[in-house]
Amino acid sequence: MLQTSARLLRLLSLLETRRDWTGADLADRLGVTARTVRSDIGKLRELGYPVEAAPGVQGGYRLGAGAQLPPLLLDDDEAVAVAVGLRTATGVAGIGETSVRALAKLEQVLPSRLRHRVRALHTATVAVPGTGPAVDADVLTAVAAAIRANERLRFDYTSHRRTPSRREVEPHRLVSWGRRWYLVAWDTARDDWRTFRVDRMTPKVPNGPRFTPREPPEGDVAQFVRRSVGTATWRFHARVRLHASAQYVRARLPVAVDLTPEGPDRCLAEFGSDHAQMLALYLGLLDVDFEVLDAPELAEALTKTGERFLRAANAGNPPAPG
Repeated sequence: MLQTSARLLRLLSLLETRRDWTGADLADRLGVTARTVRSDIGKLRELGYPVEAAPGVQGGYRLGAGAQLPPLLLDDDEAVAVAVGLRTATGVAGIGETSVRALAKLEQVLPSRLRHRVRALHTATVAVPGTGPAVDADVLTAVAAAIRANERLRFDYTSHRRTPSRREVEPHRLVSWGRRWYLVAWDTARDDWRTFRVDRMTPKVPNGPRFTPREPPEGDVAQFVRRSVGTATWRFHARVRLHASAQYVRARLPVAVDLTPEGPDRCLAEFGSDHAQMLALYLGLLDVDFEVLDAPELAEALTKTGERFLRAANAGNPPAPG
């Protein structure tokens, strides 16, 4: 059953952040007496949370690993977030049925006020089924474990061109993009950052040696994935000078794009697509003036698209006689 004691929730969250809390420290943080802290620690243990107590100067209360899953201590917002997440879980093979079972258990113990919030969100939203490949949950777990342990990951990989290879990397982060999962990792053989589709990976055991984590690529892993995934698969690339701010362009283009500001109302864009016509449509979506710098395929597509649109616009308005 969901426990809603605010003090127990706060105590548990404190225990999760450090491993050396003294009774006095916890009492001070919670605004209670040390006796109350000991009582609350006892309640957490009764619920199944393995709270350990180590004596001495370096000792203190700590949260250990248990033999079984204790009941969750969730506040109202956390309970709603978990329920909504279970309803929309996608992209992982076999997770749909598991999510339904977990959601059924959760909704049985939700207070009526929270059950109404969850159902209201469910009835007010529609999910578009994805068509991307599903990731094996065991593979995702193995990759996440290697990231957490800072251990090198060995795996067989199939590229988008169907080329097989054996890779050894220092895994950094998993990135979820739509229904696809990507691993950002330092490729030891290529001495550079790389992005890998998790559904194309077959991990090998055991993992490699431990490593010291590096600084993330470009300071933004999500943007690195957006840029590198597009760059690796585009057939057509273009450099275009846009008469608009970089913020305006980034907010409106539906694809990853590298932008270099050239002033408050102008920027240089480098982006691509599998079809030159698609690049022309992307530029049309922006509704700004632009100059194509080095993409003859895009220039040709713009000419054809412009002529086609002009003919369509004039179809119902024939020119006047003479």
